[in-house]
Amino acid sequence: MDKENKIESPIFEETQPHQIHAPSFKGTGIKMQPPFVNKYGVVIGDSKYNSANSPLNQWSDETDPSVMAGDEWVHPTNDIGWNTAENRELLEAKKRPQAAPFMHPDKDVSYGQD
Repeated sequence: MDKENKIESPIFEETQPHQIHAPSFKGTGIKMQPPFVNKYGVVIGDSKYNSANSPLNQWSDETDPSVMAGDEWVHPTNDIGWNTAENRELLEAKKRPQAAPFMHPDKDVSYGQD
């Protein structure tokens, strides 16, 4: 993709800071995916939800809603579904436990300091 057609990515440090309740994928092993253009020419995952080719911009009584069904309309990591409690729990379960800062499991660094 050339510079003029580059899709701006909403990813920052393994999260989506533009969404108020967006989960962090940091430490889960899930790699944040950049936005993509589906087979209909619609940008998916840029969080702008306003592609020129989107059926939403050309909706009429003749538009079949099923045209917007299927995996090509869902972004794997920038989807509103990640904001649900159930999916957030799935992410939290994948995170590795973090050690407390400045702790050494086999050294007592505070010995004799009091």
